[in-house]
Amino acid sequence: MSRIGKKVIEIPAGVEYSNNDNVITVKGPKGTLTREFHKDMIFKQEEGQLTVERPTDNKLHRSLHGTTRSVLNNMVEGVTKGFEKNLELVGVGYRAAKAGNKLTLSLGFSHPVEIEPEAGIEFDVPAQTKVIIKGINKEQVGQVAAKIRSLREPEPYKGKGIKYEGEVVRRKVGKTGKK
Repeated sequence: MSRIGKKVIEIPAGVEYSNNDNVITVKGPKGTLTREFHKDMIFKQEEGQLTVERPTDNKLHRSLHGTTRSVLNNMVEGVTKGFEKNLELVGVGYRAAKAGNKLTLSLGFSHPVEIEPEAGIEFDVPAQTKVIIKGINKEQVGQVAAKIRSLREPEPYKGKGIKYEGEVVRRKVGKTGKK
């Protein structure tokens, strides 16, 4: 039995859950998320708790069990608390600014890079070298953060670039001259 799949999902007050032929909709104070799950997965709701069960022990159902439960738990957590990813800009002249809802990044290119947020994503710039990406869909927040990071990934010699908060960049020793 999957250790993660067996866990019960607590549905907090103010969150509505509906299942229509394995198309699950979760409504909460922050918004609404809808997702279609595999047709074989079984969802049971009892007194503010939700469980995910699998019909058989074959390989496909075992692999889907824990994943389905985790994705559903992230949906419930997203509509109640939301998710955020923090990015840091490291380098001389690297800075971020927010104009309206757009994010403008100066990354050493000949032009500033403007990023329009996707639906359900919000940018916050508390300092010139910090960017916070917020949203209710964990996958979408992570994907947008990865796209922004890919504009200027941290390089190993000076550590310049866009990195996740707390990410450790392995540094390399530069060339040594002959004497």
